[in-house]
Amino acid sequence: MGAPPLSYAAGMTTEAPDLLHLSLIAGGQLRDTSGGRLGKVDDLIVRLGDADFPPVSGALASVANRQVYVPADQIGSIAHGRVDLRSERLDVQPFVRRPQEVLLRKDVLDRQLINVDGARLVRANEIELARLDGWYRVVGVETGMRSVLRRLLPRPLAERVRADRFLSWASVEPFTGHVPTVRLRIPHPKLARLHPAQLADLVEAASHLEGREIIEAVKTDQEREADLFEELDDQHRLEFIEERSDRDVAAVLAEMEPDDAADLVAQLPEERRESVVRTLPIAQRRRVRRLLGYDPSTAGGLMSPEFVCVYGQAIQAEVMAKIRRSRAPAEVLTAVYVMGPDRRLIGGIALADLLRADPDVELDRMAVRGAARVSADAELEEVARLMSDYDLNAVPVVDEREQMIGVVTVDDVLEVVLPRSWRRQFGVFGSE
Repeated sequence: MGAPPLSYAAGMTTEAPDLLHLSLIAGGQLRDTSGGRLGKVDDLIVRLGDADFPPVSGALASVANRQVYVPADQIGSIAHGRVDLRSERLDVQPFVRRPQEVLLRKDVLDRQLINVDGARLVRANEIELARLDGWYRVVGVETGMRSVLRRLLPRPLAERVRADRFLSWASVEPFTGHVPTVRLRIPHPKLARLHPAQLADLVEAASHLEGREIIEAVKTDQEREADLFEELDDQHRLEFIEERSDRDVAAVLAEMEPDDAADLVAQLPEERRESVVRTLPIAQRRRVRRLLGYDPSTAGGLMSPEFVCVYGQAIQAEVMAKIRRSRAPAEVLTAVYVMGPDRRLIGGIALADLLRADPDVELDRMAVRGAARVSADAELEEVARLMSDYDLNAVPVVDEREQMIGVVTVDDVLEVVLPRSWRRQFGVFGSE
C-alpha cells in the first residue's frame, strides 16, 4: 500500500501509516475471531464532527440476507478484503442513522466535495483510511485516475496501485445535503476560512442542490451570507434568491451594500419588487428606492450612497469621529469630501493626507478644490476616463445642485468592464 505525505496527520503521529483504500474494504468479508466468514462488508460509517480525521464508528454488513449494523466496539481490525470482529458473537442490530453519520461508500465516494485549501470542487474517486492513535480514521481522499484504475483491478494487483493526488480529509468538506441526518455544519471552521468570493465561485461551479447547501451553511451569519450574494453572478444570484420568501429576500438585502441590493431588486420579477422593498428596514428602503431610479450603467446606478462628507469648518478629530460612526465600506473611505454651508461639494482630501495634517486645521483649507466629480447620469466610459486621468480610487457623484449624493469606486467600475474570469483571483473552479 502507498502512504501519503507525512503532513496529512500532523500532530497525530510521527510516521505516515499505511493507507487503507475504502474500495478494497467494502465488498470484503466480515469475519469472526477465528477467521470464519460471517457475511459481507457493505460500507463503513463515520460520524462527522470537529475532528480533522473522523474515526470509523461502525460498519454496515450483509449477514444471512439481512443488512446489519456492526458498532465500532465490536470491530477488532480493518484491512483490505475484511473486517475482523473482536468478539466471538455478533450482536445483530438494524442500522439507524444517528446525527452527523455518513456511509462512506454510499454518501461520499464518487461524489463532489469542497477542497477548502484549494477553494475548488473535486471528486472523491477513493477514500483513504489509516490507523491513527489506536483506531481507524478517514484521513483523506484521492482525486486522480489511479484510484479509478485500482477499482477495476483484482485485489492483489489493486493493492499495488499507490495513492494518487491525495487530499487530506482536514482540507475537504463533503456535500451531505442528500443525507437526511447530516448537513454542512453551521458555522463550520473549514468554510469559515474561505472568502465570500471563493464561496460564490464554489456555488457557481456546483449543482443547484450543492450550491444551495453552501449558501445554507453560511445562512446563520447574515452579513457573510449577504457578502456571498454580492459576489455571485447575476444568474446565480437570482436563481438562489427567487426561491425565498419576500421576508427572507429582504433580510439578505438589508445586509448588502445599497448599490448591490438595488441591482438585485431590479433583477426580481416586477410583481415582487415593491413587496420586497416595503419589507426592508426604513433606512435601507430609502437608499434602494433612490438607486432604483438610475440606469444601472450610469454613475447613479453604480454609486454607493454611503460616504463621508463634512462641512469645511470641521477639524481632524471631528472627521475621524464621523468616520468611526459611518457604515460606508472601506473602499469608499479612501477619501473624505468637503462641502460648503450650502452643502455644495467643495472638493476632497485623501484619508492619508488628513491623518498627516495639522489636527487643528479646518478641512476647507486642505481640500482639493474643484476636484473631479460626475453627475448621476454620467456614462460608465466617462467615469472610467475620469478615474484614469486623475488616478482616482473613487469619484464623487453630485446632483444638479452640486450636492454630493454618492461615490463610484474603482471596483464598481472594474466589476462592469472586466470579464468575470479576470475579476476572480482564485482560479477556475471545477472537478479535478
